[in-house]
Amino acid sequence: MSERFDEHVANAVLGIDTLWGGDVMNPSGLGRFIADSWFSDAPLPVAYTHATAAKVRETGGVSAKAPDRAAIEAYLAAVDVRGAIAALGAEAQAMSGLRARYVAGLAMSFEVMWDLAMEILDKGPAVPYERCVRASTGLAPTPSDPKAKRAQVRELLARAGHASSGDADLLAAVDAWRAARYVPMASVRSVGDAYIARYRALAERNLRPHLPRELADVPMDNIEFLPIKDAWFSGSMNYLGRARRADGSPEYEATYEINASLEISVPEFEQLVSHEVVPGHVTTFAYLQDHWVRGEAGFEATVLTMNTRCAALSEGIANNAVLIAHGVTEVDQLPDEDLQIGVLLALLQDDAKNQSSFMTWKEGAPQPGVAAALRRDFLVTPERADKLSGAWGRHPLLGRMYLPAYRAGTELVADLRRRYPPGRVLPALYGCAGMVDVSNIEDAVRAGA
Repeated sequence: MSERFDEHVANAVLGIDTLWGGDVMNPSGLGRFIADSWFSDAPLPVAYTHATAAKVRETGGVSAKAPDRAAIEAYLAAVDVRGAIAALGAEAQAMSGLRARYVAGLAMSFEVMWDLAMEILDKGPAVPYERCVRASTGLAPTPSDPKAKRAQVRELLARAGHASSGDADLLAAVDAWRAARYVPMASVRSVGDAYIARYRALAERNLRPHLPRELADVPMDNIEFLPIKDAWFSGSMNYLGRARRADGSPEYEATYEINASLEISVPEFEQLVSHEVVPGHVTTFAYLQDHWVRGEAGFEATVLTMNTRCAALSEGIANNAVLIAHGVTEVDQLPDEDLQIGVLLALLQDDAKNQSSFMTWKEGAPQPGVAAALRRDFLVTPERADKLSGAWGRHPLLGRMYLPAYRAGTELVADLRRRYPPGRVLPALYGCAGMVDVSNIEDAVRAGA
């Protein structure tokens, strides 16, 4: 690792982020994209501060419907983004152990994101779909199979008074179950606060005892819920982490912007809180920030990214967070059958994300057909079917790299939790053995004390 390692990380991450129109310093998910965090207090790199970068961010980079090619060309002439990615790959080759594989995974993912940008600009060939999926998940693309979860949902709904016989009946039963339990968006803050408190208490009981004592004072859930109108996403967790207490220590703060048009039941919202807040994303990010503050993690821990193998693991942790909080490994072990239905529907939605990607980019299916399949087979709401098949699924980067990451990470974390005791697997998942992703997490678990 060279003396310029942090510089290479910063320029590679924020160079790709800028190229795709992201702004890591924007507190809203409407302005963020690839770079999820910047909480190190380090000066921003040239990839962000160069005079040409602002125009690229302002015009949306290659994510825009009509990219400003002149602005992008000026930026790439001034900032060697490709060189920063190559330098990061070279840094990985000079390292060893878990960290080497983590950094190599970042560089590989950024190479694919670069090539996808060049494809959009007609400066490179089409990037094979399999290469995209392997870069973010380590796996070849495969379709999702909803049969087992659908059967569980059908049985649970019948016991809840919503019996069904055929596929159409099942969808109608799910819709009726949801309609009787919708979260009113006007009350989302108060409902969110109640569930955050519940899952904080559960995490204190079933997560904290397995983690090092040094993490005991780190807040797991310093977040504010913010309803937002007309967003292209269902919700965005924005980990800020830049606020400081009087003694200079972090406040570990975040916001969650939730789409005001989102139709979600109370049990699904409960799962959402565990996923986004505690012991999911906010908890994971806060612990990583604390590892950085205490000198136990490198600079790469402060610039967390989407569309990468570490993002796939992060989504896997978050999707298993409801089980971690309750101290169980299976959905049918959760204490309430309504919650079991909500968790299964949330997991089916993430299977639908993978299916949207596969149908769109592997099979070339048109958007209406994808939306219909997601609604029918994976029991998602009409709003989710539209966004997952459209704004998300057809996005050249999110559709090809990020949507498959949810299922891949979820299945990996679930498998690890079944095979290893919590005292081994949980510290590794939350960064206590170093930065981990889907490629090195099992080695980190095996090496745990």
